Amino acid sequence: MSVATNDGEHEEVIAGVQGRPARLVVLISGGGTTLLNFLQQIRDGQLPAEIPLVISSQHNCRGVERAQAAGLPVEVLRRPDYSGTPEFSDAVFAAARQVHADYVVLAGFLSLLQIPADFHLRVLNIHPSLIPAFCGHGQYGHHVHEAAIARGVRISGCTVHFADNQYDHGPIILQRSVEVPDHCTADQLAGLVFQQEKLAYPEALRRVISGRLRVRDGRTFLLAPETAACH
Repeated sequence: MSVATNDGEHEEVIAGVQGRPARLVVLISGGGTTLLNFLQQIRDGQLPAEIPLVISSQHNCRGVERAQAAGLPVEVLRRPDYSGTPEFSDAVFAAARQVHADYVVLAGFLSLLQIPADFHLRVLNIHPSLIPAFCGHGQYGHHVHEAAIARGVRISGCTVHFADNQYDHGPIILQRSVEVPDHCTADQLAGLVFQQEKLAYPEALRRVISGRLRVRDGRTFLLAPETAACH
């Protein structure tokens, strides 16, 4: 929803969820560690959400086993089984609509999606760098950390953003940083960054669910609770 601001410009209001848990459809392609973090946050009362469906782009990934072990419904949708990205995306979002998803959450999901209008600003992604560094097509997972070490960066981190139809694009919700120690390896950096991811993704989801997030000129703003109540 777009609303006018006091200076006559427009900002987009991110629809929150009140009075019930937000329904998250979680998309995975690998080990499912981010999914496990979500489940722990939900159990601890730190994330007001439930997960009615997990979608995996792989049949035999560890994440599928972990989701099933947690009692979550799992649907496997493989990109090669569809003629193109539009058809694959249609299947993903049809499944999300079927379970009345409030948000679609990419958790190590490696396939590009075309996001339909009814899911605009309702799809979130996390990337293991400080965007715009080390992002875009081909920059995912361990490739990101290898590139960061090779470049000799002193600061890295993670970025949670709204997804659009480009890799690692869309308005940034929040970022968390880590210092890169001397003689750090890509594996060690991955571990450091993931510790920040475990904090960043739930916090980003809390901001979205709160209904206090706004997007203006490609940037996000978090309103104070009393301000949001007036909108």
